[in-house]
Amino acid sequence: MMKNSELKFYGWRRENGRVGVRNHVVILPLDDLSNAACEAVQNHIKGTLALPHAYGRLQFGADLDLYFRTLIGTGCNPNVAAVVVIGIEPAWTGRIVDGIAKTGKPVSGFAIEKNGDINTIAAASRKAKEYMQWASEQKRESCGIKDLWVSTKCGESDTTTGLAACPTVGNMYDKLIPQGIYGIFGETTEITGAEHLAKKRAATPEVGEKWYRVWKAYQDEVIEAHKTDDLSDSQPTKGNLEGGLTTIEEKALGNLEKIGRECRYIDVLEPAETPSKGPGLYYMDTSSAAAECITLMAAAGYVVHTFPTGQGNVIGNPILPVIKLTGNPRTVRTMSEHVDLDVSGVLRRETTISQAGDALIEHVLRVANGRLTAAEVLGHREFVITKLYRSA
Repeated sequence: MMKNSELKFYGWRRENGRVGVRNHVVILPLDDLSNAACEAVQNHIKGTLALPHAYGRLQFGADLDLYFRTLIGTGCNPNVAAVVVIGIEPAWTGRIVDGIAKTGKPVSGFAIEKNGDINTIAAASRKAKEYMQWASEQKRESCGIKDLWVSTKCGESDTTTGLAACPTVGNMYDKLIPQGIYGIFGETTEITGAEHLAKKRAATPEVGEKWYRVWKAYQDEVIEAHKTDDLSDSQPTKGNLEGGLTTIEEKALGNLEKIGRECRYIDVLEPAETPSKGPGLYYMDTSSAAAECITLMAAAGYVVHTFPTGQGNVIGNPILPVIKLTGNPRTVRTMSEHVDLDVSGVLRRETTISQAGDALIEHVLRVANGRLTAAEVLGHREFVITKLYRSA
């Protein structure tokens, strides 16, 4: 592993003290009706990033709370330098703007009602141009490893994932969590069968009980309440089955390899909730769907994502760089353009888990310093909001 003095990167320190590894100017739609206007602004002002999505009308209760938490959290993410928010009406648009403004970063809102698309696009484009030029002059500065927030979620898992790729992430966390980084894992349904092990990995019995209540609620209120027979069409997925994971229990044991041997999670978060108990490993209650999970982790403030895959997954995110690593030699051969880090040497006994973990740490720092991930280069910008139930 690198010496502590070498665990540094160059990032953009934001107004609230957080550090980003990207410098996006985001055009954020309040609702699905505003997607076209946001994409028009992106087309006019080169370098800006629109985040179209499918929801935002007639949501209520906990579903609406999660919706606002996700959008506000996305705008607050340190990888975002400034935000232009466009919505159909001013009240909810202003709620998003006010939430993002608490970080101190530049943010402005525009409503389409009583203005129409053309006037709204023109006004928002002028502001986006101002923000884009301002952001282009912001300077990177040297930052210690404690300023880095690294999330993880796996996908298209197979037997190699639990043997090589996930343990590599776990080794990274075992080495970096003691250095003061923030880490996070999730995927509530994918821990089924290993819930007793996950509960024991909590920092305290109280946190373990909190985790178990979250897991049990997902099982009872979502899975058992809505399943038609079992989870055979979902968990494990067809790709998991092809890769040799025949049960959810097998998948769960490989999934938990991502938190290493020494780490203990210190709190259990709601979807898109920002951690508040200081540096350490956190758990977030999320779906196991890749785009949803990563979107929630980005909304919680994480700035680099590590993504172990076996059969090969192409997922990316608009604001959170996603580092793909695999231990499957076939995936390295057939989907090389999607692989950032090849750890298949672990299976051939050419590389130890510790050496693979060091290689991942080095790659995380390279990405933090500006190296584009495969998903970024290939244009993968999957941004999917989690919806809890039907709208009114």
